[in-house]
Amino acid sequence: MQECYVQNTAREYAKIYAAEADSLEGFGEVPEIIPVFLVHRPANHIPYATVEEELLGEFVKYSVRDGKEVNFLRRDSEAGQKCCTFQHWVYQKTSGNLLVTDLQGVGMKLTDVGIATLGKGYKGFKGNCSISFIEQFRALHQCNKYCEMMGLKALRAPQKQRKAATSRSKPLPSSSAAKKAVPKKAREPRGCISSDH
Repeated sequence: MQECYVQNTAREYAKIYAAEADSLEGFGEVPEIIPVFLVHRPANHIPYATVEEELLGEFVKYSVRDGKEVNFLRRDSEAGQKCCTFQHWVYQKTSGNLLVTDLQGVGMKLTDVGIATLGKGYKGFKGNCSISFIEQFRALHQCNKYCEMMGLKALRAPQKQRKAATSRSKPLPSSSAAKKAVPKKAREPRGCISSDH
């Protein structure tokens, strides 16, 4: 049931994304998350099963489950770039509260996706991936031409601006104890939402 819930929720976001992208000149084909259905089989010793369309062709993982953008097929292919843009779009659409991850499939047809949410969820929805995926995506995402076409805001400041902003906003500590308190707090783990996806 959780698998159906997550994948079909991601599918609804993908439909909205597709509608927005379709209105853009030159954007082209948009990734589609295929539906997954729950089937009740009362006579079977395993009474529930999921059913979805069979995807024929080369199966590619465009993103890995932990949110890191390390898959070169994702970064360099059109499908991979559009999946990356979809993640960025969902992240921005939900004000950074939700991220579709673990994008994989054949061409533009995706299946078995995951969703990470902040804290207690987003508008009543709880994902099945760790909150750390959102943080990693925010830190590692590199915008591409499709992000620009969609008008998405960059998640990171350019290197020169970020260094300048860091040095300006750095408070001068009054004691060595204050220096130690900041890094320790920054390393405290945050709660995660996870399941056996």
